[in-house]
Amino acid sequence: MQTLIQSVLALQHDTLEAVDVLLENSQIHTVAPAGTLPVVPDQQVMDGQAKLLLPGFVNGHTHSSQVWQRGLIPQLPLELWLAYVFDSTPRQLDQFYWGAVSTAVDTLLSGGTCLMDHAYVIPGQEMETVEALVRGYKAVGIRAVVAPLIQDLPFASGFPKGCLLPQSASPRSAAELLTLMEGLIAEFHDPDNGIYIGLGPTGFHRCSDQLLRGCGELSDRNNLCYHTHLLETRAQQRLAQERYGISAVQHLQNLGRLTPRTSLAHGVWIDDADIELLASTGSILVHNPVSNLRLGSGLAPILKCHRAGVNVALGCDGAASNDAQNMLEVLKLGTILHTVTDEDYEHWLTPEQAVHMATVGGAKAVNLGDRTGTLAPGMDADLVLYKLDHPSMLPRTNPLQLLVLGRPTDIVEAAWVQGRQLINQGELLTVDTATLHSVLRRQLIATEGAQSQHHPVESHYRDVMLNR
Repeated sequence: MQTLIQSVLALQHDTLEAVDVLLENSQIHTVAPAGTLPVVPDQQVMDGQAKLLLPGFVNGHTHSSQVWQRGLIPQLPLELWLAYVFDSTPRQLDQFYWGAVSTAVDTLLSGGTCLMDHAYVIPGQEMETVEALVRGYKAVGIRAVVAPLIQDLPFASGFPKGCLLPQSASPRSAAELLTLMEGLIAEFHDPDNGIYIGLGPTGFHRCSDQLLRGCGELSDRNNLCYHTHLLETRAQQRLAQERYGISAVQHLQNLGRLTPRTSLAHGVWIDDADIELLASTGSILVHNPVSNLRLGSGLAPILKCHRAGVNVALGCDGAASNDAQNMLEVLKLGTILHTVTDEDYEHWLTPEQAVHMATVGGAKAVNLGDRTGTLAPGMDADLVLYKLDHPSMLPRTNPLQLLVLGRPTDIVEAAWVQGRQLINQGELLTVDTATLHSVLRRQLIATEGAQSQHHPVESHYRDVMLNR
């Protein structure tokens, strides 16, 4: 099966050029100057004029089950927000299925063809939960890395001076969780069909060294992505010093866990020495600008990371801390947010650099840089075609700048994942979005408990973090 996209604008070496692009089966076969590739019998031919073709973005960090918590959790710092999230996390397998479908659909319709689901799994039903997520992602057709959130330390351990808080029952042991992960990898890791299992220890703040190291060993043995939260908040920075006496980044390096397969979500509170370590090890920082602002976590030092050569990707984070899954919103905010951190405008991010983070950087973040993220022969055909004559993309000035810095809506004309067309003329071809919306509409979520501002951990947080 061949598809020829004629005379389409594409980003080639940071310059927009008109090209012909030939897709064959699951891959990009040829990229050539516009008007040079002949039409042959049995080809699907698409007119690329007034359109822009880009590699699909990678949503480098999200939590799909949080679709059910959109608009639910009040504006709180992460540590208090998490307490409400845990209390309102869905418990039904069908909610996990539809959460995956919803996250995949929203990612696709905003230019994404791959996502990293740092997935909550129901205790005691981990296999069933992952099965529901995988089924949802396969139904939509998006490429997905599912990295179950695992931890072997109790909730209170994630707070500075957490020993002063009431201690909940300990989760499963590190050995039990590693055995679980081996089973999930054997059952669900399916690269040929675009489904990957990743190792997803929640973060140093709720994971023992045994679990952090063991996940790394599984990552090394199976060539899988290692994905974890890192220094999202000032509280986590203080906790690292309290627990280790050194930076959390240095601690991960001491454990041998900083590698080119390691992606680290947030990194708001990393310092210059941390940045050097990330750059030297090829580790990837996943920037989540919307949730970082929503939770008051701060501004990650993205400009410093970029200048130091750190691989940076972009993520939406879960819908409970973003209230959406829109990759174009993330690109815009991730580009302009950092102008206030450096008055030298020559250091500011360009739209081209933002696209590079969302594509090449994102592909590296999910350990798929050799398969996707680039518009080049031999790469998988994970591509998105945008309508440049849509009113939100007018007037016809710089289309890439309008895409990243403007307010584009409903502009995805077509999308492919592994050469399979998932969107045509703006319509999803795989799942019925009306059914999805009906499910979301009829399952009412209890909001009373989530609106309370007096969770039991709040007084401890205020005492430790605010009344210093």
